[in-house]
Amino acid sequence: MNNIVVTGAAGFIGSNLVRKLNQQGYNELILVDKFDNPVKNKNLGDAQFTQQIDRDQFMDWLTENSDEVDFIFHLGARTDTAEFNFRVLDSLNLSYSKSLWEVCSVKQIPLVYASSAATYGLGEKGFSDKLSLIKELKPLNPYGLSKHLFDLFVLEQKSAPPLWAGLKFFNVYGPYEFHKGRMASVVLHAYKQITETGKVKLFKSNRPEYKDGEQLRDFIYVDDVTGICMFFLNQFENNANRINNGGDIYNVGTGKARTFNDLVAPIFESLGIPSQIEYIPIPRDIEDKYQYFTEAKMDKLFTKGYTKPFISIEKGVQNYVEFLKTQ
Repeated sequence: MNNIVVTGAAGFIGSNLVRKLNQQGYNELILVDKFDNPVKNKNLGDAQFTQQIDRDQFMDWLTENSDEVDFIFHLGARTDTAEFNFRVLDSLNLSYSKSLWEVCSVKQIPLVYASSAATYGLGEKGFSDKLSLIKELKPLNPYGLSKHLFDLFVLEQKSAPPLWAGLKFFNVYGPYEFHKGRMASVVLHAYKQITETGKVKLFKSNRPEYKDGEQLRDFIYVDDVTGICMFFLNQFENNANRINNGGDIYNVGTGKARTFNDLVAPIFESLGIPSQIEYIPIPRDIEDKYQYFTEAKMDKLFTKGYTKPFISIEKGVQNYVEFLKTQ
C-alpha cells in the first residue's frame, strides 16, 4: 500500500506510529503536523517518508490529491485537557475532523481516527464501547467534549469511508512525549522526580475504598497502541476486493486497571533506587473531576480479531525507563 497519511505525525502517538510503519516496510508516508516545535520535530528522527505537509494546508492538498492517498491515520488534535477555549478545540479537533471525514467519504479513503477515553467522564456509565451507550456519556472537560462530539457526528453520517475506526485511547505512556510538558504521562513525570529527588509524589485518596496511590487506571504502552493501528491497516489490506466493510468505535486500553503505585514501582526498580512515595492532596480545582477508576472494555476489539497480548505495565515501564536513560 502506497501513500499513507499520518496527521499529528510529529506528536507522541503519531511519531511512534511512523516508526512502526517504517519498521514494517511502509516508507511512502505523507506526514501532517504544524512542524513548528523543534522539540516535537525531533520525535521523527530518521523517519522515512515522502512528504511533509503543514496542518493548515493539508485539507486543500487532500482535496486536490485524494486519488493518490490509500489510507489515513488521523491522530492530530489539540490534546490539552486543560484547554478551556472551545473555539480552539472546535477548530482543531471537531471541524477539522469533520472536513477530513467528508473527503474520505466522498473519495472512499479508509480512515482511522483518534478518539479518547476522556469521552467517558467520571465513568458513570462504565467504560463499554457499545455504540448504544455513546450518547449517554458526559465528558468532564472541553477536550473530552470535542472528541465526544466528533464520535456522535460520525455515527450520524449516512456516507462513510470504506473502512473507518474511532480509537478511544486510554492512559498511553512511552517514548517521544517530551514535548507534551505537563500533559505527558505520569511515567515521565515520575521518572524526572525520582532521578532528581529520589522520590515521587502521588495523590492521596479522598475515598475510603481506595488507599493512597491505589487509584486505578488502564495504562497502555504506546507500542500496543500503534499495534492496534496497524491491525486496522492490515485488515483493509487483507480485504482483497477493498469492499466496504464499515466501521466502529473501539476502546484502546489493556482491559486491566492498575494502580499508580504499580506504575511507579518499576521505575524505582529499573533505576536501582529504593521506593519512596510522598502522597499529596488532590488539588481542589480538579478534585470533583478526578477519576478513581478507568478500565477499558476490550471485547469488541477482540471480537474483531485482535489477538496480540498486551505488554505488562512492568515490562512497558521498564522499556520506557531504558529509553529515557539514553536521552
